[in-house]
Amino acid sequence: MNYSKDGVTVAAMFDSAHPKKSGKCSVKIRVTYNRVRHYYPTGKDLMPAEWDALPTTKARALVEIRKDIESSYQIVRTAVEDLLMRGIFSLENLNNRLKRAGGDTLNIAFEGKIAEMKAQERIGNMMAYRVVMKGIERFAGPRVPLSSVSVDWIRRYEKFLLKEGKSRTTVGIHMRHIRAILNDMKRCGKILEAQYPFGRGRYEIQAGEGRKLALTLEQIGQIANYEDGTEATAKYRDYWLFLYLCNGINVADFVKLRYRDIVNGEICFVRQKTERTTKTRKEIRVVVTERMQAIINRWGNPSRPDSFIFPILDGQEDAMRRKCKTMYFTRAINKRMKEVGEQLGIGNISTYTARHSFATVLKRAGTNIAYISESLGHQDLKTTENYLASFEREERVKNAELLTRF
Repeated sequence: MNYSKDGVTVAAMFDSAHPKKSGKCSVKIRVTYNRVRHYYPTGKDLMPAEWDALPTTKARALVEIRKDIESSYQIVRTAVEDLLMRGIFSLENLNNRLKRAGGDTLNIAFEGKIAEMKAQERIGNMMAYRVVMKGIERFAGPRVPLSSVSVDWIRRYEKFLLKEGKSRTTVGIHMRHIRAILNDMKRCGKILEAQYPFGRGRYEIQAGEGRKLALTLEQIGQIANYEDGTEATAKYRDYWLFLYLCNGINVADFVKLRYRDIVNGEICFVRQKTERTTKTRKEIRVVVTERMQAIINRWGNPSRPDSFIFPILDGQEDAMRRKCKTMYFTRAINKRMKEVGEQLGIGNISTYTARHSFATVLKRAGTNIAYISESLGHQDLKTTENYLASFEREERVKNAELLTRF
């Protein structure tokens, strides 16, 4: 049992340097990376002669021990391979992953995932997993055996969330996070395929209710020209317009834009949401229009290459502080734009509306969906099609009305 890839080696080893009083020594799984070694117990102790005989023995007791050691080795190796494939291998991430694999409860699995997200500074994901874990604990307590998470358990949890007043969209978010955890547990051999509750003929996660989020060009024009005489409204209105014009950029990416990201009249950035989850770095490019430049000139920092374009972050924040500032800024935009929407009779306007409006306005103009998908930074067309679902319904309603114009 020996695995080596990209500077990481995994091997079963006999810890003869630390014999026990009985003369037996522990069998461990050793992971070496950058000359640093971590050891993971298998729970098996052997005499030196038994260890030597282990590869070829036919003795029933030793054969069973060999199978258990091989199982422990495979759990570690699978975790290493997965982290390497995702480009996020470190011994700290491996420890967090194996903490989940080593537990026998859904709660421990979630705790390990949360620790992994924190180590990777993926604070938004960490907070989302924490919310789901708290929901699980409200429903079933602090120790939910993995073996109890059946199709029936999932359906009862769904009813519990709905009774709490959660929307179908929120229920779907909870279920997708649980599914991600159980996928990890299945890869690590902690649950069998027969125990896995998701999929066709089992529990299928429903899509959330579609919300009409996109605005028309006329409505966006009303927003662009809206004034109430206050600087705060003008600022947050312009920030919202910039999000819309900058390919519906997410706020987390907007606050990190620097002047050095403007190259040949285009803003170039990689979505924070996907930069860690894809093998290739997918850069989005946006032409800086006159309106966008006017917003930069009015509200931006002084133009220096390393400066942030807009004065939201100062560059001294850690990941948690950056996330908190981004959330506060998003709430500030949404609060002010909700007031603008009410004054204009448009309804609730949010940063999410800007992203959906960007996609839908292009679709209404006949733009190819592949271009829209690339502009949004989506990894597949299906995600883009979900964004455009409300537009498709508008088209169906309009076409249905045409049939009765006689």
